[in-house]
Amino acid sequence: MNRYVEKFLSYLDIEKNYSKHTILNYKIDLEEFFIFLKDTSIERVDYFHLRRYLANLRTREFKPRTVARKLSALRSFFKFIYREGLIGKNPATLLMTPKLDKKLPQFLSEKDVERLIEGPKEKDEPNLRDRAILETLYSTGMRVSELVSLDLNRVDFISNIVKVAGKGKKERLIPIGETALKVIREYVDKRKNKSEAVFLNLRGARLTDRSVRNIVDKHIRQASIQSKISPHALRHSFATHLLNAGADLRAVQELLGHVNLSTTQIYTHMTTEKLKKVYDNAHPRA
Repeated sequence: MNRYVEKFLSYLDIEKNYSKHTILNYKIDLEEFFIFLKDTSIERVDYFHLRRYLANLRTREFKPRTVARKLSALRSFFKFIYREGLIGKNPATLLMTPKLDKKLPQFLSEKDVERLIEGPKEKDEPNLRDRAILETLYSTGMRVSELVSLDLNRVDFISNIVKVAGKGKKERLIPIGETALKVIREYVDKRKNKSEAVFLNLRGARLTDRSVRNIVDKHIRQASIQSKISPHALRHSFATHLLNAGADLRAVQELLGHVNLSTTQIYTHMTTEKLKKVYDNAHPRA
């Protein structure tokens, strides 16, 4: 089974350009499935094996989104090895994903974003870096993974554009505000390490996703913002505030790097929910 998995993961990396994070998750999900199969060979796996595995996942009280991801890994895997002629029949063809509720993303008000971003006031290296991170996340709407992989040669300080490598290693250009660029310049000029990476930890190494989460958490607490948010909430805030100000949905889709417009449309649901709350609170006969 290992050779099937290695062939599949190699395909995801080389041909599909999946991120290392996604490939690792698929590897873990497939290994877990093969442990469940015990001694059953891959050629003998049928739809009923998959149904039993799904039932097993449900008894372990995984969240529906986790189950959906694990099933997605299996569907992709069996589709690939069937197409490659490694098995005679695809047992995952009829496998259904559990229905997921659309979860509205968390976002901050414009006032809370301002309080958060303006929190780091000192002009020392750590505070300048933190301010630059917060400014960049909100100014561009980029993902944290895109932020931590950003290099200085990808930031055009003249044209106010950054080039990021998004999901599936797809590159896109995003406008970045003058305020964010100014703080990035200040931070880079202040730091002693002249690395190609934009954002570094105190040891001079590139920041990780977890480090950025810790930085955002720290400044959320210091700004006394009650919401428990992740760095991704600044991306949600970016999209929501643009749409509230009348930005075109397709333009926001391009800025976020979404493949499908339906992914971006969740932000219109969010603004509709906000309007309904305003209506319910303000209308005398609501």
